[in-house]
Amino acid sequence: VKALGGEVKPVPAYDSHGYVIPGRDDADIAASLEAGFQALKVKIGAPTVAEDIRILKWMRDMIGPDRKLMMDYNQAFSAPDAIHRLRAIEDAGVGLDWIEEPVAAEDYAGHIAVRQAIGTPVQTGENWWTADDAARAIGAGICDHAMPDMMKIGGVTGWQKAAPLIAGAGVPVSSHLFIEVSAHMLAITPRAYLLEYLDAAGAVLQEPYQIEDGCLVPRGPGLGLDWDEGAVAQYLL
Repeated sequence: VKALGGEVKPVPAYDSHGYVIPGRDDADIAASLEAGFQALKVKIGAPTVAEDIRILKWMRDMIGPDRKLMMDYNQAFSAPDAIHRLRAIEDAGVGLDWIEEPVAAEDYAGHIAVRQAIGTPVQTGENWWTADDAARAIGAGICDHAMPDMMKIGGVTGWQKAAPLIAGAGVPVSSHLFIEVSAHMLAITPRAYLLEYLDAAGAVLQEPYQIEDGCLVPRGPGLGLDWDEGAVAQYLL
């Protein structure tokens, strides 16, 4: 952070869950709340919108009215199908902070149609490759929120090019995966919003990054990564 001109500070994060089932996953959601997360996301897309609504209402009951709740459709639908589902979800009064990738990532027209048809903010960006992709998408007005992926956007350099373009358009910037480097980059990003918390590397680190009151604090030197060679060896083929 300091090498990039910023200051070390807590970065608000949301806990990113997969497809959840009421009853089966209550303990996982409770653990997120215990860790202090003020925002949670679930993947969704049941065979019927009624089931989507049932799951989202269960989530809202679990987390209470004041925490942010987001959902990810993972590019599952055409624009008309996504609009149909999202209008029903809005009518159910669940209260979503964003809906992520309701249509194919490259379907700019579909994203715009969804944005125009619903009141819930639309999130995308994890499938943008390089800052040029981000510039095209933001210029087309396809989203209300953006979440670049550190690898696809081009690492630290790519992020430094893309983030100002996104923030300059008034779009809040979140992250996708790679929590350790994302914490550093969001700490220096204008209009930084939320870090997606998915700990993929903790099992092979000497000191995994830890959530503190729903935030991740970047550390150094560098990215603050020290590999646990013994743990790494367990995964060798």
